[in-house]
Amino acid sequence: MNAAIILIVSFLVMIFLRIPISFSLLFSSFLTVFYLGLPPMIVLQRMADPLDNISLMAIPFFILAGQIMTESGIAKRLVDFANLLVGRIRGGLAFANIVASMFFGGMSGSSVADTASIGSILIPEMEEHGYEKDYSIAVTVTSSTEGLVIPPSHNAIIYAQAAGGVSIASLFLAGAIPGIMIGLGLMIPAYIIAVKKGYPKGNPPKGKAALKIALDSIWGLMTIVIILGGVLSGIFTATEASVIAVVYALLVATLVYKELTVPKFLKIMRETLETTIAVLFLIGAASAFGWLLAYLNIPELVANTILNISSNKYIILLIINAVLLLLGMIMDMAPLIVITTPIFLPLVVDLGISPIHFGIILMVNLGIGLCTPPVGNTLFVGTVVGKSTIENVFKAMWPFYLAMIGILLLVTYVPFFAEWLPSLTSF
Repeated sequence: MNAAIILIVSFLVMIFLRIPISFSLLFSSFLTVFYLGLPPMIVLQRMADPLDNISLMAIPFFILAGQIMTESGIAKRLVDFANLLVGRIRGGLAFANIVASMFFGGMSGSSVADTASIGSILIPEMEEHGYEKDYSIAVTVTSSTEGLVIPPSHNAIIYAQAAGGVSIASLFLAGAIPGIMIGLGLMIPAYIIAVKKGYPKGNPPKGKAALKIALDSIWGLMTIVIILGGVLSGIFTATEASVIAVVYALLVATLVYKELTVPKFLKIMRETLETTIAVLFLIGAASAFGWLLAYLNIPELVANTILNISSNKYIILLIINAVLLLLGMIMDMAPLIVITTPIFLPLVVDLGISPIHFGIILMVNLGIGLCTPPVGNTLFVGTVVGKSTIENVFKAMWPFYLAMIGILLLVTYVPFFAEWLPSLTSF
């Protein structure tokens, strides 16, 4: 019990001291290992073990593909196409923002990349058309979480490994409907606020201009078709799909749109390298921390504590959601997936929840956490891109939080949304 207290309390203290999460996880792990009298090398071994997995190779390549799409004009063309589809509705630019995030998120799998790319285009444009700045940022930040669930998502790959080899293809399929549901759910408060505040209807191009926008967007949209079509048909694995996505994005960027310059490419490679190192280091540190949790029997303690509160399946799921939402406020997504999966997955499986269904519940929960202070990376990026403050944006986000939590509860208590598409395949 003393070791468990040292592990948890030291970690929380480091977090509140604003120490980066990866270093907080490592510090707590080493401190606990020293207290237990175990060799310190065991922490490094536990960090290295999960990284020796070919599936994780998909993460840097999907990140690279997303960066290429951001810098090569693909994101701009997807925004134009989204505006063409929904721009005529009252508050149409907000709808275009949400739909563009569906498209772009389905390619990059990163809410931060989505917010940076879509936000840099649409937040200034929304302001020019009379939308309040904080409303524009709130729409951008919350809609970017669609990409965490809509396939392909590198977070699904992390969960698949943490869950002990769950089918990545099934997880990709399982995220499609919930991801679209998040977008549709966000459209409800977006429309209500647009009507209340008198935001304008858009006036998208027509005729030949509209046709040109639609044709230009096909090259970007084909990325989703190639990746998902290849994985689901069994032509290639998720890892191979990530490499193919990079090759395709490079061909489109250089031969079709012709907007990828050498300086842009060097910037893409640097940012991809930085992001990949950060993600993999987080996974390793979280794995060492997670191993200590298991060594100290903390998952069993958590499960027994929850079961002592209630044996009702629906109450237990509500408690787990509340815990995940709270954790998402103070930790990043990747380490939370690695740490919480071995704690909660055995409990929910005993309740009859499939690992696929729980994976989607987990990602929707933690996606909300990325929009929530004090440690919400997507929220921070949105405020920087939109040049506002967290306090102001947070006030504007409440209607969208409520919509996302409503979708979370639907996904949690109605397994059909996550399990129907995977049930149609043999994965």
